[in-house]
Amino acid sequence: MNERVAAIIGGGVIGGGWAARFLLNGWDVRVFDPDPEARRKIGEVLDNARRSLPGLGDAPLPPEGRLSFHDTIADTAGGAAWIQESVPERLEVKHEVFAALQAACGENAVIGSSTSGFKPSELQQGAVRPGQIVVAHPFNPVYLLPLVELVGSAANSAAQIERAARLLTSLGMYPLHVKHEIEAHIADRLLEAVWREALWLVKDGIATTGEIDDAIRYGFGLRWAQMGLFETYRIAGGEAGMKHFMAQFGPTLALPWCRLTDVPEFTGELVDLIAGQSDAQSGARSIRELERIRDANLVAMMRALKGQGWGAGALLDAHDARLRAGTVLAATLDDLGDLSRPIPTLARLVPLDWTDYNGHMTESRYLDAFAQATDRFMELIGCDGAHIASGGSYFTAETHIRHVGEAHAGARIEIATEMLLGQGRKLHLFHSMYEGDRLLATGEHFLVHVSLQTRRPCAPSPRIETSMARIARARAGLALPDGAGSSIRAPG
Repeated sequence: MNERVAAIIGGGVIGGGWAARFLLNGWDVRVFDPDPEARRKIGEVLDNARRSLPGLGDAPLPPEGRLSFHDTIADTAGGAAWIQESVPERLEVKHEVFAALQAACGENAVIGSSTSGFKPSELQQGAVRPGQIVVAHPFNPVYLLPLVELVGSAANSAAQIERAARLLTSLGMYPLHVKHEIEAHIADRLLEAVWREALWLVKDGIATTGEIDDAIRYGFGLRWAQMGLFETYRIAGGEAGMKHFMAQFGPTLALPWCRLTDVPEFTGELVDLIAGQSDAQSGARSIRELERIRDANLVAMMRALKGQGWGAGALLDAHDARLRAGTVLAATLDDLGDLSRPIPTLARLVPLDWTDYNGHMTESRYLDAFAQATDRFMELIGCDGAHIASGGSYFTAETHIRHVGEAHAGARIEIATEMLLGQGRKLHLFHSMYEGDRLLATGEHFLVHVSLQTRRPCAPSPRIETSMARIARARAGLALPDGAGSSIRAPG
């Protein structure tokens, strides 16, 4: 048996995701799927995975494994260490596949099923080696989402479950060992409850599909993504914790708040059970600590969405635009008045995710802030979106940053920019970053105007040259700002 060969039986959305997860983690992958379009479909899934999966980590992925397609289950499964079944949810079809697999594979191979509903004991019925088959239920996209529900039956040994969990962990996944068999396992039962209630809300005309999605993605979906259900509600109970939350909201279970009215009796025994498990899960941290962790996680997630202009991130972008409209930053050079003075190019707060292990703004974010200031200066002189779309832009050739003071989360920073040279293809800028009157850092940048078609230096537009000439005339005879043109020198 080859310890790094995976066999994928069924190359649809889930099977293709499994193939990508294994392949990009260095495994050789064999695929069996009679669909004549299987190669194309899996190839397209792989293209998406290659684009996105490496972005999850800061360590390089191993060399990609080899992908091959096979005409029979026997050729696919022989010698594989992990076999993943992702065929349609029909029990008789799965039984036929398992019989063919066990006739071809080694006894030590793990056979995982992607089933979202069947219990492992149902899958194992009639199997030659029932203990070889486990449920390994993933979530789409399999190559990105880490959760895989790992479910065994009495036929599965603890060693087999442990080995399966170890292999899944080596792929960067989170194997959640579901210790008791139940239809649809854990996650899909929770999803099903929300899905059924959503169907009623649409049918009864209470909400549209878009409104329901907005309720999730702008609200509790974000909280669930980073703390789940019970830890979220523990915080909602305040310093009194989970028991207080359940005492406050438990009686609502008797109210017709949803169509799912079959709820467990709200007894003291149930309260104690949940409160005790919540204490074991989260009791090592105070509510204030949990709140700070929650807030940092929410900021990081929403800022990530902001970078994509999606969901809650799109709302943040729109709010930023409204806030910028009320700032003192000039819209044009004509609004600035005296062009001999440093030009305000950035005003913002330092977000939580811009700080490092020392508690102040990390080095890369100084460059980020100065780059934003450079972009704003470029817009002011005419190198705006329209100019870039026409095929011209500035590329940075050299940068020098001096760190003078510390900036912490929540600090309001402002950047003023001086043009030391603006002539022909050359642009030399000097940024000064302040918190109030306190200098935090300076950034000196030399840029060259280029053609985006040839990627070679070229002259900027007449509009840009005219703007630079106006600033240059206003600054003629001024001394260089302190620190301009300096190189690295050891402090005295």
